[in-house]
Amino acid sequence: MNKARLEAFSDGVIAIIITIMVLEIKVPHGAEWPDLFRIYPVFLSYILSFMYVGIYWCNHHHLLHTVKHVSSGILWSNMHLLFWLSLVPFVTGWMGENHFAPHTITAYAVVMICCGTAFAILQYAIKKANPEQGELGIALSKLRSKAWISVGFYILAIGAAFVSNVLSGLLFLSVAILWFIPSKGVEKALEEQSE
Repeated sequence: MNKARLEAFSDGVIAIIITIMVLEIKVPHGAEWPDLFRIYPVFLSYILSFMYVGIYWCNHHHLLHTVKHVSSGILWSNMHLLFWLSLVPFVTGWMGENHFAPHTITAYAVVMICCGTAFAILQYAIKKANPEQGELGIALSKLRSKAWISVGFYILAIGAAFVSNVLSGLLFLSVAILWFIPSKGVEKALEEQSE
C-alpha cells in the first residue's frame, strides 16, 4: 500500500472526529451571557479533546514520515489507533454534559489510555516494518517513553477523579503539554535522512 493513501485516510478520519466533537456543542437557549456560561463544561471538554486530537494528528503526521514500507501490521495498528480516537467525541460529550462527574472522567481517561497504548503499538509496528532507522529509531524510542508516561498520568487521573475533578483536569492538561510540541528528535532525524 502507498503511504500517501494511509495518510489521507487517517487525515480524513481525524477531520471527521473533530467535526463530530464541535457538532456536539449545542447552542444555548437564551441570548444572555449566563445562558452561555451554563455550557462551559461542554466547551472545556471540547477544548481539551480538540487539543488531544490535534496533538495526535501532529504526532501521527511526524510518525508516518518515518515509514518507508507499509506493512499489514502498520495498517491494522493505525486502524486500532483511529478506532480509539473515534470514541473521543462520545466521552468528550458525556464528560462535558455531566460537569466532569467522576465516572465520566474515568471513561474519558480509559479512552485516552487506549489511544496512548494504540499510538505506542503503531510506533512498534512501524519500527518492526522499518528496522534500519539509526538516529530515528532512538527518537522513536523516546516517543514511546512519552506514550507510557502519558498512560501513567491517565491512570492517576482516574484515581484523582474521585477526589477532585480539577486535579484530573490538570493531569490531562499535563499530558497535553508533554505532547504539544512534536518531537524535535524525530524531525531532526528525518531531516538528516533526507540529506
